[in-house]
Amino acid sequence: MKKTSTLFLGTLCLTAATLLPGCVASKKYDDLRARQTATEQAKADLERQQRQAVAELKKASDELAQLRLDNKRLVADSTQTGNVLRKTQNLYGELNSSFEKLLKNTDRALADKSADYSKVAQDLARREAELGKSQTEIDKLTADLKTREARLAELQQALAEKDKAVNDLRAKVSKALLSFNDSDLQVQLKDGKVYVSLSEQLLFKSGSTKVDPKGQDALKKLAAVLQEQRDVNVVVEGHTDDVPISRGTAGMQDNWDLSVLRATEIARLLTTNGVTPERVTASGRSKYVPVDVAKTPVARQKNRRTEIILTPKLDELFQILDSNTSAPQPTK
Repeated sequence: MKKTSTLFLGTLCLTAATLLPGCVASKKYDDLRARQTATEQAKADLERQQRQAVAELKKASDELAQLRLDNKRLVADSTQTGNVLRKTQNLYGELNSSFEKLLKNTDRALADKSADYSKVAQDLARREAELGKSQTEIDKLTADLKTREARLAELQQALAEKDKAVNDLRAKVSKALLSFNDSDLQVQLKDGKVYVSLSEQLLFKSGSTKVDPKGQDALKKLAAVLQEQRDVNVVVEGHTDDVPISRGTAGMQDNWDLSVLRATEIARLLTTNGVTPERVTASGRSKYVPVDVAKTPVARQKNRRTEIILTPKLDELFQILDSNTSAPQPTK
């Protein structure tokens, strides 16, 4: 306001000087003009400063309004943050309480587990000691098993050789007796043995114990085979039918006597023809082992027979079996 009054006075003086020509010196005039120019310049500066001040004031007002808005937001955020903080503190308190309870329970569980682990360790040590003893027994059983397996292999080998020997024997006997009819003579393999069954018609007349010439020929051929097969035992079994012998038959009371005498007669012929007597056994079975139980003439004819049973010696098998029996049994 002061600057405006000064400007007004300067302008007034200038006007007065203009109205009074000659009363103001040229120097004075120049001073006034200079002052006027300076005053105008000052006015322009003032107006510029005013505009700048107004702009700065507006900017300050805008910033103040923004600060007030930010302050309002901060107050709201602080309230929300305070609520969250209180909830967080409550949650922290609950978690801390739970943690303390869990810690106590964990300490108890660890103590229990430690006791369990100690018990397990003791049990493990005991089992390891038992395992050491068991391992010794296992080694012993393994060695015994290997021994038994070796003996079993020997036994299987011996059985295979025995089966081969029986089959070979059957083939040789069948070949030697090939000329005889099947109705008079049969060669069969049964229970690991060779059965040579000779009918009564081939060997004997009814009620007789003397072998007919045709029967003697068959026995000679069989004896020739048995001479080559020295590891074969011979059992001669006499069989009759169920018809009692005729009374007065010399030296016989019943079918027992007839079956035995016929068996001994055949055994005698075999040994006479070269079979070692120590290998031969004679026995009579009478009527008690029939091949046909019917009471017909055909069935009775089948039952009147002599069977020569050829068995390979099983000394090797018996030795293996004896060694297995005498072997020490595994401890339980």
